[in-house]
Amino acid sequence: MTEALGSTGRLGAPGHPRRTPGTPCWVSLLVHDLTTTQDFYGALFGWEFRPQPTATPLGYYAQALLDGREVAVIGQLPDERRDPVAWTPYLATDDVDLTAEMVRLCGGTVGFGPLDAGAAGRLALASDPSGAVFGIRHAPAYPGRPVSGTPGAPAWTELMTHESARVIRFYEDVFGCTHKPNVSAGPDCVTLHTADGRPVASIRGVGGPQLHGRGAHWMTYFETVDVDAAVARTTELGGSVVEPPRDGPYGRVATLTDPAGAAFALVRTPD
Repeated sequence: MTEALGSTGRLGAPGHPRRTPGTPCWVSLLVHDLTTTQDFYGALFGWEFRPQPTATPLGYYAQALLDGREVAVIGQLPDERRDPVAWTPYLATDDVDLTAEMVRLCGGTVGFGPLDAGAAGRLALASDPSGAVFGIRHAPAYPGRPVSGTPGAPAWTELMTHESARVIRFYEDVFGCTHKPNVSAGPDCVTLHTADGRPVASIRGVGGPQLHGRGAHWMTYFETVDVDAAVARTTELGGSVVEPPRDGPYGRVATLTDPAGAAFALVRTPD
């Protein structure tokens, strides 16, 4: 996390532009057992689910709703695909095809797309030079703007990587971002800002053991009222604790995995 949580309030506050290039605008999880995953997150966050009747090129998926507004999407992996289960943030762009080409030119890889995915917009899946997977999305129409930063919804996105200097340059070149050091969060942590100056994500350089055997990856933080209680509930529901609750400069946090092994973080940010 970054100074954004302390200085500008939770993401999703009134007036926060969700579609500025480089802004996390969507978060998805592809799983092998959709029912079990929905049961877990429904019990933990109070999500309800709206199945989408038509399959996209990525398969069938359901919108996760909080008070009737979208907070995430959870999709069903085809039986033949044995992809690792992980939360994937999508970064906004005005032109998915152009951004995908920039990913390639700047040392990243485009693994899927660009393609049209119905109401979800135009999408691509990519990885940066360190191997961290992220999505690219352009949604020209945004009915039911996703909610963010309230309990049960995404609050922040952070990239954990062992080669921060290289990937900072990558995201700056691809999305037009800038960065600022975030000394209070650690010696090798920066905040990414969009071209209009808004903080939207962080990049943290860490050692190999801190990557939990996953390699470089993006971490989604979900807001919660009580981190300790939510951690206890996670284990009751079959999830696991990676890093127990701890206090940091931006609130109380914990890192967990769901029953399928997808890692996520909980945070209680200051009011």
